Amino acid sequence: MKLLTVQLPDSHNIFHFGDVHKGSQLSCEAGWEQFVYMTNHKYDGCKNNYGIDGSDMIEAIMVDDKRFSNENVTEPQPLAQMKQAIKDRQRIKSRLLCILQGNHERKLWRFGDIAAYIAKDLGVPYGTFTAKISIVDKHGNLMYKIFETHGRKSINSTADDPKRRKTNLNLILKRHLKFKAADCAVMIKHHTHKLLVCGPEKELYLTDDGNKIQQNYTHWGQSESYIHPDARWYGNAGSFLKLYADDFSGYAEVAEYDPVELGFLVTKVRDRKIVSVDLVYLDI
Repeated sequence: MKLLTVQLPDSHNIFHFGDVHKGSQLSCEAGWEQFVYMTNHKYDGCKNNYGIDGSDMIEAIMVDDKRFSNENVTEPQPLAQMKQAIKDRQRIKSRLLCILQGNHERKLWRFGDIAAYIAKDLGVPYGTFTAKISIVDKHGNLMYKIFETHGRKSINSTADDPKRRKTNLNLILKRHLKFKAADCAVMIKHHTHKLLVCGPEKELYLTDDGNKIQQNYTHWGQSESYIHPDARWYGNAGSFLKLYADDFSGYAEVAEYDPVELGFLVTKVRDRKIVSVDLVYLDI
């Protein structure tokens, strides 16, 4: 884990993205261009855009891996994939708060820490597998904290009804993250390639002042040392990896994975307050 502190303007956007899998034929180049364009332009009227790279930046699958297929890669050598990943991030490196380590990079630990090398080359802080990021204002006062991890556990549901399935996925996401940190208003994972947001929930409660009953709703701040799990934002930050392509079959298709929506998340902060965590779908 890495503990980081960054100073940001009172109004800003943080783009949570990852699982680009550069080197795979299924990595969505058009989607990456859309992401870079959005990062470098105003989002919802605010130009202060930043990013957290959740990693699996490269495919990093060696020829002796059971998932390897020569037709599935644009470049089979992880070294070449790494160089391309660095090149791809040149246009946004000044906006990146940190780069995490993903399981695809981590599997090649015998060759060194690929994610750390990419981060160092770009001049971006290295967040290891999990980072806790304290967002402070120009005076050094804490606005809120982010817990961001690449993640390992899957998120799946076999429910037939789409409403129940969505609820199940969000509850699993929340269960994976809520005990990892008590002081983070935003908790994000990657890895599953799913695009999910589970926002805070208010509950009604009643009190009295000695004369009459009063209704109230549960609420919490965003900078306390303990934030109730129901008052936090949870997200699974999607991916840029397609399931299908013409004329060949990738390992996700062979594994019978279901299709997922490609995209990323944006934490939207206005006047120091977290307004929302938005789902952004790739227009492909």
